[in-house]
Amino acid sequence: MKITYIHHSGFLVETQEVYYLFDYAKGELPRLNTAKPILVFVSHGHTDHYNPEVFSLLTSLKMEHITAVLSNDIPGKRLPSCLKLTTREESGQIRCQGFIPAVKVYHSQDYALPFHTQLKTLLSTDRGVAFFLTCAEGTIYHAGDLNDWSIEETPEQERRQMTGSYLASIRALKGKAIDIAFLPLDPKLGKYYAKGFLTFLKTIPVKHVYPMHYWEQPEIITQFLQEYPEYADIIATP
Repeated sequence: MKITYIHHSGFLVETQEVYYLFDYAKGELPRLNTAKPILVFVSHGHTDHYNPEVFSLLTSLKMEHITAVLSNDIPGKRLPSCLKLTTREESGQIRCQGFIPAVKVYHSQDYALPFHTQLKTLLSTDRGVAFFLTCAEGTIYHAGDLNDWSIEETPEQERRQMTGSYLASIRALKGKAIDIAFLPLDPKLGKYYAKGFLTFLKTIPVKHVYPMHYWEQPEIITQFLQEYPEYADIIATP
């Protein structure tokens, strides 16, 4: 799999058969093979994770096969007219003449998507879902906004509840082998910036980890590696 960091939580994953584009908000895409299908994943409706113009952008690039996979929290008024919503049962094979097929996904569900892609969704601790994909080349996890969002200003009881909710969600991945994981590492959380990140690494085996959601402050990755050098072999830097 070829991984391209775009912006914030946006990543492009290229396999032999398909492109997977996650949480595009803005940024320049690499040169794409227009004949290769692309699946566009949107974990939730926050503007730093979803830009409706991604579909017109891909259309302008002459991408021939586009499929949208959208969290159910995105309101209809924020869905461009080029999308054609399909049912869960149709999502694996439908093609909409003149439209981009789109399926809305709900948390804690399994979906068969086009191009031999299996999807499991997890409940976010903020909005929407997280994605766990299985394809021919391996497994991919994109957290969206599923994280331990503990901050120092909140009462201890609320922090405990947040941590418990986070652990309850990621337990759905126990026993899964994860090749690629995109995980939040957020400097806005202060001293708890790496709490959810570390919890995930200690709970779920991962081969390669791509930090995200660091608000154009990549130095937070350097800080993490200085504090936790034992993870240096699996952490990718932009």
